[in-house]
Amino acid sequence: MSLTTYGTRIDVRALVPRERHPLIFNTFRSLGSGESMELLDDHDPRPLYEQFQAEKPGLVALDYLENGPQSWRVRITKLAGAHANGPCRGSCDGA
Repeated sequence: MSLTTYGTRIDVRALVPRERHPLIFNTFRSLGSGESMELLDDHDPRPLYEQFQAEKPGLVALDYLENGPQSWRVRITKLAGAHANGPCRGSCDGA
């Protein structure tokens, strides 16, 4: 298995699918509010964005930097969470 990570740049194309989302979500959790990571993938990451919206609504922005057909490159940004103006009530998972 080969994984290349450059700071907040992750290339998941060489990973088996079941390893991709956990790595992406763990990397996202490590970001500070307003910080971004760059994701390189071999398919459209739209389902990943939908999973983020289901689990962390309003906390994620996804911007396409390259839109296929061979590879996709997106910027995933951690937005200021609902607890930015008060304590987290547990639903944000520390995001």
